[in-house]
Amino acid sequence: MPSSITHLECSLCGASYSHREPMRLCPDDGKPLFARYDLAVAARTMKPSNMAGRQANMWRYEEVMPVEHLTSVITLGEGYTPLMHAQRLGESLGMNALYIKDEGVNPTGSFKARGLSAAVSMAHQLGQMKLTMPSAGNAAGAMSAYAAKAGMEAHVFMPKDAPMANQLECVAYGATLNLIDGFITDAGKLSTEAADKRGLFDVSTLKEPYRVEGKKTMGYEIVEQLDFTVPDVIVYPTGGGTGIVGIWKALDEMESLGWIGSERPRMVCVQAEGCSPIVNAYRNGEEFAEPIQDPHTLAAGMRVPAAVGDFLVLGAVRQSGGTAMTVSDDEMVTAVSKMAGYEGVFAAPEGGATLAALEHLLQTGGVSSDERVVLLNTGSALKYLDVLGAASSASS
Repeated sequence: MPSSITHLECSLCGASYSHREPMRLCPDDGKPLFARYDLAVAARTMKPSNMAGRQANMWRYEEVMPVEHLTSVITLGEGYTPLMHAQRLGESLGMNALYIKDEGVNPTGSFKARGLSAAVSMAHQLGQMKLTMPSAGNAAGAMSAYAAKAGMEAHVFMPKDAPMANQLECVAYGATLNLIDGFITDAGKLSTEAADKRGLFDVSTLKEPYRVEGKKTMGYEIVEQLDFTVPDVIVYPTGGGTGIVGIWKALDEMESLGWIGSERPRMVCVQAEGCSPIVNAYRNGEEFAEPIQDPHTLAAGMRVPAAVGDFLVLGAVRQSGGTAMTVSDDEMVTAVSKMAGYEGVFAAPEGGATLAALEHLLQTGGVSSDERVVLLNTGSALKYLDVLGAASSASS
């Protein structure tokens, strides 16, 4: 693999660490570590003019991916998902440049496949063959699938109210499923304890350096699929926030590679009304978010009461001139039907949240009808049939 990785760097204090030994958070301040690359070297081969013939998955960006040995790449074909011009939906909203990035077509049905492919591949390269993680659903399914592909041991800690599809797929992939009473933060504590007691490597969101590297490829793809230009706005459903963090990191890397200039899309962070720690911090002008004590939303991926990368999400939103906002569960469910009916995209509730947010932004002037807007649908509604069915029954 022609990876140009050079080291790991703390996202807060800037301290440097080796990428050739297992690392999680910065030992000094407990904040996420980022993989850093020699982008001048990467730019020699990673040019817009030679991208067309590359493999149609996220590993097409191999120069800026952390895996150094081809035999350690654990892939199911994740990435290079369609960026669809949502013409009919756009027309209904008075827009002519609305796009949907549909992550529901990934292996295991969500964008989590990207992050877990990268994380499991690096764990494999570093000899970490026993993995653990907490998850509200889709990440657990993805980790279990990639661990199965690699012949690795997988342990999952998941709230009991996670979608049934996610519980069943973990078991099918051979993972050890631990259902717990509580929230994702409670599952995280148990996963950490298991890691310490049993010698497992914890691949929690942003608590290891490589899941964000898989997620950042969404940013590379959006720019490449828009003929190496950036959209005006990206609307992203936010739980732990790794997607926004990754896309923002990709934009900085692409500027250094010469793919784009200093222009940036406005990043819109969307959270559920019942679980909005980052939105609260944004509105209060704070750098770090206070945990939500009683989080509730039918969108399991957004039911994250505390995010370790909160300051990174808030930084991206503010630096881009974007915003952070909430939508209700009812609005999400309505938007799921609208996206499906107009564009044939059966989005997860999280994806529906982006459309609901866009409708608010159009009404308030936060987005203009002539702007080029990308909605991120992070997963397939087929993973949420029990949740959506219950919501539909309750409203009828």
